[in-house]
Amino acid sequence: MMGTTSGVRWMLLATFLFTSLDATAKWLSQTYPVEQVVWARFFFHVLVLGVWLGPRIMAHLRTQRLWLQLFRSSLMLTTNFLFFVAVQSLPLADVLAVMFVGPLLVTALSVPLLGERVGPRRWAAVAVGFVGALIIIRPGAGALESVALLPLLAALTNAFYTITTRQLRDADPALTTLLYTGLVGAGVSTVVVPFSWTPPDLEGWVLMVLAGSLGAVGHLALIRALGLSPPAALMPLSYLVLLWSTGYGFVLFDDLPDRWTILGAGVVMASGLYVLHRERMVSQRPAASA
Repeated sequence: MMGTTSGVRWMLLATFLFTSLDATAKWLSQTYPVEQVVWARFFFHVLVLGVWLGPRIMAHLRTQRLWLQLFRSSLMLTTNFLFFVAVQSLPLADVLAVMFVGPLLVTALSVPLLGERVGPRRWAAVAVGFVGALIIIRPGAGALESVALLPLLAALTNAFYTITTRQLRDADPALTTLLYTGLVGAGVSTVVVPFSWTPPDLEGWVLMVLAGSLGAVGHLALIRALGLSPPAALMPLSYLVLLWSTGYGFVLFDDLPDRWTILGAGVVMASGLYVLHRERMVSQRPAASA
């Protein structure tokens, strides 16, 4: 019981840190190119993680599945780029609400990629969740229609990222996977960023360091949470991101979700929680209908 309580605390911290990273990225993207914001997110992530690991960093560079690590890290880089482009123009809460289609996509992709069985109830929940995302995006509703599709693409790449993370779970330690995420993101973005570099002022440097630090510490908090509590007990707490993002949106950007975003987010959340409930039921009764 004590372990579960501690895990919940670490998960609460992780959701707050990740949302703070998203808000910082949106703030930076109003002044600096997205490529530069992505660079800062990964470059300072690696620096913070390197300082924390110290001499242990060499041991964590050893991996049993190098190409899968590189592919997974590329998916995270792509997800971050799509997400940061989206939040540059769209309210933070709207983008994050659409991103929560990701766990539903993971359920769908787990059938062909992981060989898992998904029954009609969970397929129905996936379909309903996708409808919720369309309610938020509202295709054809405005000039930002094409940008509004970017969170959906980010949710898809993030779903593939989650699938590959599952595949690496038994191959490498979590810190090895986290280190490769930062190294690949920092390496690729360092090659690209000189072509769009805008010299930062002092505030810009501080916020860039903050973005990378929030990402690194947020992942460490998530690893700690998952080490103390089962994922099924923690995943519902991830929806607190919508609460944090609404607060940041109002305070920093004078944005509040409209009724369609609230409705769509509610549909997506309900679908995700139902899928989680069914997965828990099926794991306890393997013969039951999924």
